[in-house]
Amino acid sequence: MTKQPEDWLDDVPGDDIEDEDDEIIWVSKSEIKRDAEELKRLGAELVDLGKNALDKIPLDVDLRDAIELAQRIKMEGRRRQLQLIGKMLRQRDVEPIRQALDKLKNRHNQQVVLFHKLEHLRDRLIVEGDDAVAEVLTLWPDADRQQLRSLIRNAKKEKEGNKPPKSARQIFQYLRELAENEG
Repeated sequence: MTKQPEDWLDDVPGDDIEDEDDEIIWVSKSEIKRDAEELKRLGAELVDLGKNALDKIPLDVDLRDAIELAQRIKMEGRRRQLQLIGKMLRQRDVEPIRQALDKLKNRHNQQVVLFHKLEHLRDRLIVEGDDAVAEVLTLWPDADRQQLRSLIRNAKKEKEGNKPPKSARQIFQYLRELAENEG
């Protein structure tokens, strides 16, 4: 007895997909490439980080070794290593890595914003004098009024004499110390 064409179709291995509940998710080749490229960029960001920053990101040993190797390699070898890191990232859950990286970037951005505020406050101290000193004392009650006034006086003299702004830098450093001791 020979099998009819319909019968031999039933014997095809792996043709057990008869459940209508199973959804087949079709992903375009372009989307796969975009995802791979995005993970390669994430890998490049990880390679650009320093050792201390890498310690704060949850990485397994293989990925960490690949990143450290990429940091030592130059030019074409680095490009190939970045591709390998991208491939390794595709095989892992990258969400914790992304969150840790975003947290590092956010901390850096907050620090930049703080520095801009402190620079603005320093400039106001030099221009306005005692009014701005009173504001600093309300922000940081443990600030030394006499030291601030002395630094402001020296900064004004340096500015008038076209000298390097040594005292202005000292005011900024003092304000930064006050801000760091507060938080």
